[in-house]
Amino acid sequence: MISNSTDIIIKTVARIFIPFIQLYALYVIMHGHHSPGGGFQGGVILGASLILLLITHGHRQAMERISEKLISNFFSIGVLIYAGIGLLCIFFLGNFLDYGKLANLLQVDIANARSLSILGVEIGVGLTVMAVMVSIFYNISKPAQSRKNEENHDKSISER
Repeated sequence: MISNSTDIIIKTVARIFIPFIQLYALYVIMHGHHSPGGGFQGGVILGASLILLLITHGHRQAMERISEKLISNFFSIGVLIYAGIGLLCIFFLGNFLDYGKLANLLQVDIANARSLSILGVEIGVGLTVMAVMVSIFYNISKPAQSRKNEENHDKSISER
């Protein structure tokens, strides 16, 4: 179980570093279609910043700030963005993720349509990767009693 740290230095350093880590993660996501990096790498960095919050402030306080429902909404939105862009390409008579077909919709030339569409996909992938990482860490770091209660609840549902 991750407990709340009483060390003021650790909490202060984390509070100072987390915004910079998140800003760097957004930079990696936003420039992934032009340079090395992208949605997966930026999502991992963004997820690591939220895990740092969880480690330094404890499981209960982190869950108050970032609930599991919010995290599941993030990875649902990320998948929806990714699949939505691909299906939009199919709707305009192209292949899945054929970004050139979105040039008329975006009212730009084909090169810019591809660049903007890839950026959208990178954002979707980044949100999904971040949310899945945090969700896995939440499940690993849950207190043992909480996991046991969930198992008993799942068992009682399956018996019905």
